Amino acid sequence: MNNFQKIIWNYYNKNKRNFPWRNTKDPYKILVSEIMLQQTQTSRVVVKYKEFLKKFPTLKDLAGARLSEVLKVWIGLGYNRRAKYLHECAKAIVKDYKGKFPKDFNALIKLPGIGQSSAGAILNFAFNIPTPFIETNIRTVYIHHFFKDKTNILDKEIFKIISKTLDTKNSREWFYALYDHGSYLKSTLTTNPSRRSSHYKKQSVFKGSFREKRAFVLKSLLEKPLTNIQLTSLLKKHFNISDPDQIINSLLTDRLISKKGKLYFAG
Repeated sequence: MNNFQKIIWNYYNKNKRNFPWRNTKDPYKILVSEIMLQQTQTSRVVVKYKEFLKKFPTLKDLAGARLSEVLKVWIGLGYNRRAKYLHECAKAIVKDYKGKFPKDFNALIKLPGIGQSSAGAILNFAFNIPTPFIETNIRTVYIHHFFKDKTNILDKEIFKIISKTLDTKNSREWFYALYDHGSYLKSTLTTNPSRRSSHYKKQSVFKGSFREKRAFVLKSLLEKPLTNIQLTSLLKKHFNISDPDQIINSLLTDRLISKKGKLYFAG
């Protein structure tokens, strides 16, 4: 275990990455970065992170904004439900905790859009409270170092080792070190170790997907409200789709769009 820690620290001390969200201990800014980084490359997140915080510099600013405003800034990151969850989370913290982030894991994971990974990140990165958690880079590191020839590895198996190797004095930097080492392994190894996890899911291709069509409808409605007929015309033109109901209904279900009379609106 000690040798493993030395490997991680040695790599980090020589190769640590610098991102704007690592230069703050504000739990709000850390939450924004963690939600954005889910299934999105860091290079794309850096630009959007700065843009988002310029528009919504504080938790209260985000909580007081309209969902359509949040979605407009989010466009380009994909997985737009993340923006909605982030917005709802901000409102919940303002309402239930008077704008202050709870420092309790169980309280955090009850908030909209916050799972064990985001909760752990907030506790470690904002408050330096040693809290084991798993995300894709961390999973990569532990599978590579501790599960050499095993497949279908469960997160609960990894979690036990994460707990044993946790740096309780400086968990903030320790998890950043794991992030960076995991990113390095993914870029240098022939096969990503995470693929041997029983929880691994290959990200679907965006082009031509249902996600792309949803994103197109949402972006169109952020520009202006449209009727079903107008949406049908746009979808037929761009995707050769003559029936938009499935796409529209999925967005309504996720409450990313709404309908008033004959018009559909974003938010």
